[in-house]
Amino acid sequence: MASSADNDNNTLDEPMVFIIIGKAYEREGDDGLDIHVMLRAPDDDSAVREALNALSEEGFIEADLDQIGTLTGEPEEEPHASAYKGALEGEVAIIRFA
Repeated sequence: MASSADNDNNTLDEPMVFIIIGKAYEREGDDGLDIHVMLRAPDDDSAVREALNALSEEGFIEADLDQIGTLTGEPEEEPHASAYKGALEGEVAIIRFA
């Protein structure tokens, strides 16, 4: 009888929702806006690529992405709760902090 090994290559039962924290710039020389980007992706490289594409589509010319991680549960407070639900539906949610 074969048993499956417990390792990082196993597929997850739930989708991976990433949160990426950084700063995005709309114009050259700006101070930039603090941002959180939440999205579903198969891995962190794909998450970064999709986040940068979404930021570009929103008119940002540059972004400094500082941290990336996966969420282990649904956030309770807004705006992250709505962004999480959007990410589960396949959206890329960009949260801007002024």
